[in-house]
Amino acid sequence: MAKNYKIFISHSWSHSSALTDLRDLLNSRGYFNVEFTEASKDVPINSTNAAYIKDRLRAKISSSDVVLALAGIYASHSEWMAWELDTAKALGIPIVGIIPRGQERISQEVYSRSVIDVRWNTESIVDAIRTHSKQ
Repeated sequence: MAKNYKIFISHSWSHSSALTDLRDLLNSRGYFNVEFTEASKDVPINSTNAAYIKDRLRAKISSSDVVLALAGIYASHSEWMAWELDTAKALGIPIVGIIPRGQERISQEVYSRSVIDVRWNTESIVDAIRTHSKQ
């Protein structure tokens, strides 16, 4: 029986197509079961109360085996992504940086917190998840 990985993807809402693409990539990989735990534009946390949102996100991160951080340069300008990554580190959840297709430069916010950074390649991402997942 294949393991089911609980994955939180830290992403910029202004670049949510990368989130969809990464989910699709992992869902299409045979013999690799994933459950996504992050909030998204499709399933948001309906609140404007930052403390409430942080509590909900902390619970989602805490229940995850690994955090994937989309490492586009835009991540350097997202306070929420920095908070999510700092929270994951504080909770002992490993962070894998995912370098978007065609990117040469990556966010220092991600690079400085990740255990490994991998290029946008199905097998590289799956291998990093299997290797660095907390389970």
